[in-house]
Amino acid sequence: MKKYRFSILMLIIFETIAISLWLTKNNFFYLVNFSYIGCAISLGIFLFTRNYKHARRVVQLLVGLYMLIYLGLISHENMQIEGFWYYLFTGVFEAATIHYAVAKIFGPLIFGRGWCGYACWSAMVFDLLPYKVPQSPRKKIGWIRYIMFALSFLFVSFLFLTHVSHIEKIMFYAFIIGNIFYYVVGITLAFLFKDNRAFCKYICPITVFMKPMSYFSLFRITCDHDKCISCGKCRRVCPMEVDMLDDSRKRKNGTECILCNECVRNCPKKAL
Repeated sequence: MKKYRFSILMLIIFETIAISLWLTKNNFFYLVNFSYIGCAISLGIFLFTRNYKHARRVVQLLVGLYMLIYLGLISHENMQIEGFWYYLFTGVFEAATIHYAVAKIFGPLIFGRGWCGYACWSAMVFDLLPYKVPQSPRKKIGWIRYIMFALSFLFVSFLFLTHVSHIEKIMFYAFIIGNIFYYVVGITLAFLFKDNRAFCKYICPITVFMKPMSYFSLFRITCDHDKCISCGKCRRVCPMEVDMLDDSRKRKNGTECILCNECVRNCPKKAL
């Protein structure tokens, strides 16, 4: 049972969130929603401990498709950053604001950028592309994410300041158009830079929230230097180019870690 403790702990965390939101918001949906996500993530961690190589893909599909198709396309909830600004401006702690608080603002204090590795419906597609390991040097264009972040805020601000009618419908269309834009840009950059995660590194506005919070993440991958033989394989297989041999929080690209566990899975000495 000891090796499954992380899977059980993750389930307990999400069940606590599910029950708390259900009772405080008096809405049964939150119990079902966060219980489902918690079970999916726990299942993935369980499969990983059983050495199933597609464990993370299973979680990506279970959570990513649920949020994209059911919450987004069927329930008309904008779960992109524009949806977060929308609910924030209306002063309502619902849908996207709760999602962002749990997964992308306060959640990273516990599980870092695990959202990016296991639940993002954009990365769910990007990870299927051929460049799972970057084949070109990292570009110094991460500043683009801050422009995207500002543009999303200005877009929703404009809608409220100009008192646009049918704003709920506009937000739904923004979700569809935004996702198409993300997929087109993300896939294009993946082939251009030969890096599946190029969009995540340079464009994604969500990382403006996640990177500083991930610095303090409770769950981190660390190295047992007594076992390590300095083969460098962990660095070579990391899609986010994190220096896993450095245990400090200031390690190279440390706030980029998506807990994909490729380094752990490929370490010949099980030092990670």
